[in-house]
Amino acid sequence: MKFMILTYASQHDYDEMAGKPGDHPAWSGDEFAAMGAFMESFNAELAESGELVETRGLVSPVHTRRIQLQNGVPVVTDGPYAEAQEVLAGYWVVECDSFDRATEIAARLSACPAPEHVRARAAADVRPIDEYRPDPES
Repeated sequence: MKFMILTYASQHDYDEMAGKPGDHPAWSGDEFAAMGAFMESFNAELAESGELVETRGLVSPVHTRRIQLQNGVPVVTDGPYAEAQEVLAGYWVVECDSFDRATEIAARLSACPAPEHVRARAAADVRPIDEYRPDPES
C-alpha cells in the first residue's frame, strides 16, 4: 500500500530557516545543516529499504498561488495567506506493508534536529493513497 506523509511549516519558519529573524531567532548555519543531514539520512534509509516512492520539499508559502471560485469566476490570489498559519512544507510517498509501518516511518521525523520552538509544534500527517481507479468502461 502507498501512503503520503505530509509535513507543515509557516512563512515565519521558512524565513527563520533562511536566516531572517522573526518571532524567533534565525536558524544558525549549524542548525540548518543538521536538519539537512538528518533528511538526507532519513531519505537514504527509506530508499535502501525500498519503501521510498518519492519525496519533495516545497518552496516558501510566499511563492504560492491559490485559485478559488468567486461568483463563478476563478480568482488567483498570491500567497502567503494570513488565514493559513501553517501550510504544506513537504511530503514523502512511501510504499509499505501497513498503515502502522507508515506511521512508524513518520514518527522517525520527530528526531529531526530543529530549534525547540519548531520541534514543539512540528507535526506530520500520514494518509493512505487511494489507488482505486474506476473502470471507465463501466
